[in-house]
Amino acid sequence: MIKRILIKPVITEKSELLSSNHNQYSFVVDKKANKIEIKKAIESKFDVTVEHVSTMIVPGKSKLRATRSGYVKGRTSSYKKAIVTVAEGEQLDIYGEV
Repeated sequence: MIKRILIKPVITEKSELLSSNHNQYSFVVDKKANKIEIKKAIESKFDVTVEHVSTMIVPGKSKLRATRSGYVKGRTSSYKKAIVTVAEGEQLDIYGEV
């Protein structure tokens, strides 16, 4: 069974600053993936040298939405985020040919 390690890139103002200033890129990854698997997936997909991988589990948040019939309680899912440091002078082409 092949698991999908890289789910999607995180594109926020903070992640854009990290990528432009420090060569660090953020991804949402599979919760069961470890740092070695993440490193291999990035290196094979983007053909770059990965120097360091930091991971964190972002907890889910409670949400409350008002509707006509009252309030609806919900919860967002937790996910694992990886911040990958790429070697100096290399870049990841996250957007592709957009």
